[in-house]
Amino acid sequence: MSTTLPNPRPRIPEWLRLKLPTSNTFSQTRNLLEDLHLHTVCESAKCPNHWECWSKGTATFMIAGDRCTRNCGFCAVSTAKPLPLERDEPIRVAEATRRMKLRHVVITAVARDDLADGGAEHFRQTIEAVRKANPGIVIEVLVPDFLERDSSLDAVLSANPEIFNHNMETVRRLTPSVRSRATYDRSLSVLKKVKDRRGNTIYTKSGIMLGLGETEEELLTALADLRQARCDILTLGQYLQPSLKHLPVKEFISPAKFEEYGEKARGLGFVHVASGPMVRSSYHADDFSPAVIAEHRL
Repeated sequence: MSTTLPNPRPRIPEWLRLKLPTSNTFSQTRNLLEDLHLHTVCESAKCPNHWECWSKGTATFMIAGDRCTRNCGFCAVSTAKPLPLERDEPIRVAEATRRMKLRHVVITAVARDDLADGGAEHFRQTIEAVRKANPGIVIEVLVPDFLERDSSLDAVLSANPEIFNHNMETVRRLTPSVRSRATYDRSLSVLKKVKDRRGNTIYTKSGIMLGLGETEEELLTALADLRQARCDILTLGQYLQPSLKHLPVKEFISPAKFEEYGEKARGLGFVHVASGPMVRSSYHADDFSPAVIAEHRL
């Protein structure tokens, strides 16, 4: 009797093979995060860039715990019943940004569908604590969809983050198989509502992973939809399978193709585009700072 073996993971191409940096700053960053008992998306989501980012003394803070209420097919963050919010976490995040002397910080969170506001008030408190401890810092939030609750969006916006990021993750056709509970149209609506409320006083941002089986036509349609929602900033990066339990990589997109997609996105009117195999939502986030792109406001 023959046995059917699972398809092996495709070989990672050379352009995705990274050399791990060696730096004392990496250990210093890790020790600081451990000292303040903070979670980062760098570790929880198994980001391939975390060695580089920590070696440069930066990290993406993940608040509201490390247990997500959703089970997205691409994400390495644990799905489990969340623990109660830690009320002093905003102060600890703020202290980390002060010690690290950050001028641009990205704050994200697990999805907390167990909370009435989806964790929006916790975002607000964290933003305000960071700004108090570190005046002048640029604050970028990367948020879940909050099930499109207006009150949750308003709570986050009341703290005046400079950049509001919510990722589309993939094209319309693939959304049901890639994302848990999230919908394509809801994500577009969240981005549009933020822009409708704040206009050019805030930058909106979104990201899409490539290599999940999308077609070029589907991708370009998604980019056009994001521009219709007045999204300002775009990231395009290669999806990498965190483990054999997650969705497989269907295709490795070449650097040249990423550059082509980046040019097409710029042609659609995004004020800033980062497009490349290793690009992630918060990778080199300070390249997108308002001071850098203010002259290109829509």
